[in-house]
Amino acid sequence: MFFRILGVILLGSSFIASAADGGVSDEVEKQIRMQLGAALPALDITTIEKTPVDGLFEVSSSNDQPLLVSASGKYIVAGEIYQLEGHKITNVSEQKRDVQRAELLAAVPESEKMSFIPEGETKAKITVFTDIDCGYCRKLHKEIPQLNAMGVQVDYLAYPRAGVGSSSYNKVVSAWCSDDPQAAMTKAKNGEVIPAKRCENPVARHLALGQRVGVSGTPAIVLPSGKLVPGYAPAKVLAKQLGVL
Repeated sequence: MFFRILGVILLGSSFIASAADGGVSDEVEKQIRMQLGAALPALDITTIEKTPVDGLFEVSSSNDQPLLVSASGKYIVAGEIYQLEGHKITNVSEQKRDVQRAELLAAVPESEKMSFIPEGETKAKITVFTDIDCGYCRKLHKEIPQLNAMGVQVDYLAYPRAGVGSSSYNKVVSAWCSDDPQAAMTKAKNGEVIPAKRCENPVARHLALGQRVGVSGTPAIVLPSGKLVPGYAPAKVLAKQLGVL
C-alpha cells in the first residue's frame, strides 16, 4: 500500500536521541495528523511518539501496524530500526514490540488460559499459541511434562490456523469446553477423537490476539519478556532461555 522508501534504518549510538528529550511537539503532531488524515482518512491514529532516530516518529493506530513518519508527515518509512553498537546489532523496533506483546498477554485473564502447572515450584512461565492439528504443536505438547519438571508453567492460548468455524477451531473449542480441558487437549493432540462440546469460550478472542501480537504460525511461544519464539523449540532450549536450566 505504501511506497517503500527504505527497508531498514541503521543507526549508530552517536545518532541516537534519548526518549527522555521530551515528547512530540504540538506542531509536529498536528502536521503528521493533517498529512496522514488527508492521504489515509480511514487511519485511526492513537499515538505519535519519538523514535531513537532524530526527526522520525512512530505513529500507532487501531490496526496495530505502526508507521514510521517524518516530522513533515510527507514521508513514510517501511522497515525496522536497528541500532549499531560496535559489533552488536539490536532490533529496536522488535524490542518495542516485545514490551507491547508482554503487556497485551498480561491482560489475558487467568481463567481464559489452559495452564499446565508444575507440581513443585513454578520458576518461569511461557505462553503458547497452539493449534490441535499442527504437527509441531503436538511435538511440543509431548514435552510439557519435561517443562513442568523443570519448573516451567505452560499457558495455552488457542490459535486454530484455519480460522473460526474450521475443523481445528471446533476441536479446540471442544477441548476448552471439556470437563477436564487439559486431558481433552492431550487426547486431541494425540489424534484421539474427543466429544464435541460448546460453551462460552475465548478461542476467537485468542485468535484475534495472536494476529495482533504477530503470530504467523504455530506453535508460537512467547517468553515472559514478550519475546516471540516462532515455531517449535525443544524443552531444554526453552528452559535455558528462561534461565531455569
